[in-house]
Amino acid sequence: MKLTHFNQDGRARLVDVTGKDRTEREAVARGVVRLNAETFSLVREGRMKKGDVLGVAQVAGLMAAKRTAEIIPLAHPLALTGADLNFILAEKTGTITIEARVKCAGETGVEMEALTAVAVAALTIYDMCKAVQRDILISDIRLVAKKGGKSGLFRRGGY
Repeated sequence: MKLTHFNQDGRARLVDVTGKDRTEREAVARGVVRLNAETFSLVREGRMKKGDVLGVAQVAGLMAAKRTAEIIPLAHPLALTGADLNFILAEKTGTITIEARVKCAGETGVEMEALTAVAVAALTIYDMCKAVQRDILISDIRLVAKKGGKSGLFRRGGY
């Protein structure tokens, strides 16, 4: 297997995508934040002292998607055509599932942008809730679907 992010000297490089077809691309990523019952209620009811946890996490995730190339060294800067985050609250398990959907029309995919959006939204939830609960668990950040480009459609089982 040839690793594309290394040059002939074994050093990191930004992959040349000049010859790739420009296509519509979309990626969906998810992650989970697990809270205790008290913290979950504070978030759900908007009573956290720092403010609207999910509102701030939404904006943080969108900002992160737009700035992924500044955070991930070998990610291409992309002109995103769309990005959205959704939060699925499950009181029974005390979990918030974060889902990011990111789109562009370009020569390379938006998987890293979707994953970065989820990670930063999860970290923002942690930051806004840490005064109430220190043992918040962030887990299962993963790509669940992508489409566009040479490799076509990918769907993780269950999506």
